[in-house]
Amino acid sequence: MSRREKRAHKQFKNELTKGIFTVLESDRDKSYNYKQIASKLGLTDTKSRNELIKRLGKLKNEKRILEVETGKYKAIVKKNYYQGTLDLTSSGNGYVILDDMNEDVYIPSHSINKAFDKDFVEVYIFPRRKHGRNPEGEITKILERKKTTFVGQLAMEDKFGFVRPSDSKMQTDFYIPLENVGTAKNGELVIVELADWPKKADSPIGKIIEVLGQPGEHETEMHAILAEYGLPYDFPLEVSHYANQLDTSITKEEIKNRRDMRKTLTFTIDPKDAKDFDDALSFEVLEDGNFEVGVHIADVSYYIDTDSILEEEAYRRATSVYLVDRVVPMLPEILSNNACSLRPHEEKYTFSAVFKMNKDGQILNQWFGRTVTYSDARFSYEEAQVMIDTQSNKVPKTLSLTGEEYEVEAPIADAILQLNEVAKIMRERRMDAGAISFDKVEVKFDLNDKNEPIGVYFKSSKEANKLIEEFMLLANRKVAEYIGKQKKTFVYRIHDDPDEEKLMQLQGVISRFGYSLDMKSKKSLTQSLNSLLENVQGKKEQNLIDTLTIRTMSKAIYSTENIGHYGLGFNYYTHFTSPIRRYPDVMVHRLLQHYLDGGSAVEADKIERKCKHATDMEILATNAERDSIKYMQIKYMEDRFEDEFLGVISGVTEWGIYVEIIENKCEGMVRAQSLRDDDYHFDPKTFSMVGESTGKSYQLGDEVFVKMVSSDLQKRHLDFVITGKKLNN
Repeated sequence: MSRREKRAHKQFKNELTKGIFTVLESDRDKSYNYKQIASKLGLTDTKSRNELIKRLGKLKNEKRILEVETGKYKAIVKKNYYQGTLDLTSSGNGYVILDDMNEDVYIPSHSINKAFDKDFVEVYIFPRRKHGRNPEGEITKILERKKTTFVGQLAMEDKFGFVRPSDSKMQTDFYIPLENVGTAKNGELVIVELADWPKKADSPIGKIIEVLGQPGEHETEMHAILAEYGLPYDFPLEVSHYANQLDTSITKEEIKNRRDMRKTLTFTIDPKDAKDFDDALSFEVLEDGNFEVGVHIADVSYYIDTDSILEEEAYRRATSVYLVDRVVPMLPEILSNNACSLRPHEEKYTFSAVFKMNKDGQILNQWFGRTVTYSDARFSYEEAQVMIDTQSNKVPKTLSLTGEEYEVEAPIADAILQLNEVAKIMRERRMDAGAISFDKVEVKFDLNDKNEPIGVYFKSSKEANKLIEEFMLLANRKVAEYIGKQKKTFVYRIHDDPDEEKLMQLQGVISRFGYSLDMKSKKSLTQSLNSLLENVQGKKEQNLIDTLTIRTMSKAIYSTENIGHYGLGFNYYTHFTSPIRRYPDVMVHRLLQHYLDGGSAVEADKIERKCKHATDMEILATNAERDSIKYMQIKYMEDRFEDEFLGVISGVTEWGIYVEIIENKCEGMVRAQSLRDDDYHFDPKTFSMVGESTGKSYQLGDEVFVKMVSSDLQKRHLDFVITGKKLNN
């Protein structure tokens, strides 16, 4: 054999060895014989197959592969393989989050290997790690795609197209063959579905499955936000038809099965633009001077058969989605805005928690069950608030829902005022017991008739809001406690203790503003968090500190495993009060009625799966809501290139600084390369960008002046440059 032939033979053996491992490691749970391996490697001639048999024998003898039975081989599973969820960053690098490891595994962009954000993957962790850093690994297999459809803009070439996804975490375009373009036109926003990603291809192959419209058009952008998270924006025809056929009349036969509370004074207090009235309060002064307070909730579960397509659709959605300009309801309008909405001067089926209580808000007796109620009046929060502020029954024209000044009937006005006094006592008691007071300012928009933002305003919670909140919290807590103490399967809303590392980071930030946390005990931490949130009220740093404090908290989720609710300070808590817009509340109503009827504990696994789905859908809906706010903020800012704004540094990363404008809470990024007066590096310990030569720094919480240099509606992104730093920083 010549030297050249020897070289070629050696190269063939090396390639053959690589091929064997590629086949065996493609499915490490499966065994293969030489014929199956030869087929996958495309070896058809006798000489190559014989060489394959020899290589398999050699690798087995070297204990590099396993012969599980005669002639059948498997890969030897190394201990360094784990499974977890990929969390990509917009830089292209990522981290795999593992349940059985305290640290996340860093994955550089070249080791992502065609995985997308939130895919469930297998990762190989390298034995060595760089000093002080997370373990590093490589994704070896995509076990489950989190999503296979994406929103993006189509760019057409002669005989093919590309779709660039809107999601900044997507680092690749989709290649669209001409036959997969359909009716889409160049420049349109579309939904593209992953069709294939050939092994040697740089880009995945996609197919356009829906055309959303032209970028920048309001309806297109709102639909794009929903589509990005896989959320629906209309009901299937068969679901709407089914719902419209429901008998929503109030019958004498059904009233007999319920506690009749139609004669008890009842009213609702909701946002002025609300249409789905989930809850109502009733109030009655008893002969002994105590109160009977009813928390009445729309009896949604009465109308939804568990085996119906309406049930399937409600479960699939799991929540209503509240975008800036619209609500995408969980239930069709016939239920959400009509049959189940506790509208004034209408009889409705309700599920109620009725409490006998004294003037100090102490519960003397409680009752749970199905009722029929009649709402005597409907109020907006603004109308209720003016009665509380003035301690009267007069509602001025400027705040009235009718546009006319009017006087509220004395018994109803008295009920609101007395319930408010009780609510204040209950809230104070709850705070003393360890609850945390999150009254984060909400960003709201004034919209014109084209749904374009013409103004920004901030909404905070007032006494009327807190009145309703306290009684909803009471009902949720008492229902959970009632079932929880029976040790039966139930749906709980749980909230774990805050992350200690994040608390230390928060301490580092707030110390710049002269605040501190006391972490000696759970009680002292809660008290200092509440003091912090109270002390920042109305100050420039309020939104920053409110946001950072919320980020230290664990995410509240649904579960059958009760651990209590840290933020509320409750040992038992559930969601009972909003079944029109939350599927878990429907589950709670069904379980509560089942147990009231004497039923035994239900299977926990099935309920837990539904809890996880509800939590997942809640996260998607929250992200969509946040994106719609971001879209409106960018729309509001897009023509304001000449204006200079004062902002607070709300985030610092190695690639740039995030600044939130104080006057409208719009956030944009100052790219690191735009800081040209020095060579800046990111210091993660102080959350700052520090100049190498001057030592000048930009730190989380600093106030800076910025101008906008670019805006991108599709990416929902603003770019700023810093024009100056406020001198008192």
